[in-house]
Amino acid sequence: MIDPLGKPIPFSDIVGSSEAKKVQDKGATPQDYAFGVTFKGQYKGQKLNGSGKLGGLLALKDANQPFPVQVDAHVGDTHAAVAGTVTDPQNLGALDLRLKLSGSSLGNLYPLTGVTLPDSPAYSTDGRLIAKIHDPAGANFRYEGFNGKIGNSDIHGDLGFVASQPRPKLTGALVSNQLLFTDLAPLIGADSNAEQKKRGGDSKQPAGKVLPVDQFQTDRWRAMDADVEFTGKRIVQSPDLPFTDLYTHVVLDDGQLSLQPLRFGVAGGKLDADIRLDGRITPLQGRAKVSARNLKLKQLFPTFEPMKTSFGELAGDADISGKGNSVAALLGTANGDLKMLVNDGAISRSLMEIAGLNVGNYVVGRLFGDKDVKINCAASDLGIKDGLATPRLFVFDTENAIIFIDGTANFKTEQLDLAIKPESKGFRVFSLRSPLYVRGPFAKPSAGVQTGPLLLRGAGMVLLGATVGPAAGLLALVAPSGGEPNQCAPLLEQMRAGKAPKTVQ
Repeated sequence: MIDPLGKPIPFSDIVGSSEAKKVQDKGATPQDYAFGVTFKGQYKGQKLNGSGKLGGLLALKDANQPFPVQVDAHVGDTHAAVAGTVTDPQNLGALDLRLKLSGSSLGNLYPLTGVTLPDSPAYSTDGRLIAKIHDPAGANFRYEGFNGKIGNSDIHGDLGFVASQPRPKLTGALVSNQLLFTDLAPLIGADSNAEQKKRGGDSKQPAGKVLPVDQFQTDRWRAMDADVEFTGKRIVQSPDLPFTDLYTHVVLDDGQLSLQPLRFGVAGGKLDADIRLDGRITPLQGRAKVSARNLKLKQLFPTFEPMKTSFGELAGDADISGKGNSVAALLGTANGDLKMLVNDGAISRSLMEIAGLNVGNYVVGRLFGDKDVKINCAASDLGIKDGLATPRLFVFDTENAIIFIDGTANFKTEQLDLAIKPESKGFRVFSLRSPLYVRGPFAKPSAGVQTGPLLLRGAGMVLLGATVGPAAGLLALVAPSGGEPNQCAPLLEQMRAGKAPKTVQ
């Protein structure tokens, strides 16, 4: 419905004097707003209602004069408010509008605009939309200098969208100065059922299931291409978490999504990932290469007093591939390798409490009682086949004993079945006389003492001495830390040589 306003409203009264001056600086004089408009109905199958103001009818005839437009509309749970000008309105020649946009999830914009964006917490943005509708290369839209929030994280940047062939393309650069880690959870469906409901998702994470089952919407990935950089300058989270910053370059090309790289600053070091997901194939095929270097233990566990003087570091490599349209499905079919090395650390029941690991608290208590125990080296080399992870080597070399871990972690069924077997060093007394077990679902495993004796004295050492291949592979992760010798080096060198490591008397 269109009705005349009681009296014309000057353009500057709606858009503000600074915006009006920008139009005048281009040599144009915007008309006053002369009509009010209200509308309701449906758009793309969603409920639509809104209101606005338009210029006078005579202004429509002059294609060279900017035609004033102001609209405030709701489509489904998306709210858009625009104010500015349209050039040659009868043919939609060009747009120069201030655009405020908000909704429960960026992913909900796809059915309205055809722009593929990730699921997100509730968002709001405010920026300048400039468009050349009849550009020879395809309708060209730019959302410039926008500011806003996604969840509780700030967001700023510039985005461009060109309706090119064979597919439209989204480009741009985004920055968050204060990024909350929890606001990234919807990207992989790792937010709670309640949060998913808020953003309009219909996936339900089953009770007791740890790995996210929310489906990637790969049917949307072939609707457009993208080349977007995102920088999180500072990750704001609990002081117990060591993530500091984030950078990623997202490329979407004909259904193939890659993050090259996905890089986190973590505990004074770097966690670099190269992630590629091929959405052209059903089910999706994915591969992730991850490298962790120079993660400082005293920053990984800042509230754990025994680690504050440690020069130790964590390093690791992973190369994993899988098939499936969710994180759970990808890991449940995974094949690959995972290697990790920790030197000069410490462990105690209080550390397990800090980490919220009740089973770890029990295991550490059975092995070492209530005291803090120095870890000279922790080394693991896991092979993963069809979602089943099996250690080639998994050992903790502590001041009192060497701890051997074997068994399986099944990502398909989310079940642990691990045996923990300590062997005391030299003549030191080690009270545990039977192996420990950790079994059950990832969400709530149980632990206890196995029936049967520990390894015969020296049997574990001989077993370690036979792990020539895994030891050689792990040596590549050894790096000096803080000018101190890496305590994993001598252990791995002996193992690579096929010799049983020397015990401390």
